[in-house]
Amino acid sequence: MTIKEKLQSLGIVVPKMAPKGVGNYVSWTISNNILYTSGQLPWKNGEFGVLAYTGRVGSDLNIKEGYECARICAINAISQLMDAVGDLERVKKIIRLDCHIQAAEGFKDHSDVLDGASDVMNQVFGERGIHTRSAIGIYQSPLDVPVIVYLIAEID
Repeated sequence: MTIKEKLQSLGIVVPKMAPKGVGNYVSWTISNNILYTSGQLPWKNGEFGVLAYTGRVGSDLNIKEGYECARICAINAISQLMDAVGDLERVKKIIRLDCHIQAAEGFKDHSDVLDGASDVMNQVFGERGIHTRSAIGIYQSPLDVPVIVYLIAEID
């Protein structure tokens, strides 16, 4: 099954236009067959300016909403991959996901939130999607987003 077919079977709709950065930087870059994305925000349907969620996980959002937020960020990261390489079959390996979670004081379930992004990568890319990761709690995020996901992938 191709990645495109896998996305369809999972009911995942990837934005046709990759979300652009909100500052003076690029959304992705490639060096030596390694693709790095800038932080992916939970843009609703990939639409710049329309956030699906804002606030802190553990006070404004529960774990399930944080998970969904990370899932949206991962889908936006796939959109960045498509923008960079054109054909997702060129993705050899999802190497790493890093995540910043704007968390309430005392929140300790960061891994449960990041599972939203990890599950997407593992489901979509299969063996190629299994990755390393880190989930870090932060005090304040840009635009008050609950979750920011960064992706590193090997491409051919």
